[in-house]
Amino acid sequence: MAYKQAILIRNDLKLPKGKMAAQASHASVEAVLRSDKDKVKAWRSEGMAKIALKIESEKELYRHLQEAKDLGLTTSTITDAGKTVVAPGTVTCGAIGPDEEGEIDKVISELKLM
Repeated sequence: MAYKQAILIRNDLKLPKGKMAAQASHASVEAVLRSDKDKVKAWRSEGMAKIALKIESEKELYRHLQEAKDLGLTTSTITDAGKTVVAPGTVTCGAIGPDEEGEIDKVISELKLM
């Protein structure tokens, strides 16, 4: 069984590459910390596959994360402190999983790569 994690990044914010990488990392780590230990172990043994995807708005981000939650998938949402690029409280990205690839694909299949 293949496992992966999906990181959903708000494209509408036009984050600089460094900021985007930091926010995506926050989302990834937070989701892993919330995940079932056995799923994390399986994911790690397979190389920790991740996919970074474009989301066009905060509303779209929340819609996909809620769909993932409704399927029983672990999610995270990242809200920025606002010390550099965006205003305090800006929701920048989120993550789904790690979990079974097929389950995550039910949520992300129409999204485009970042």
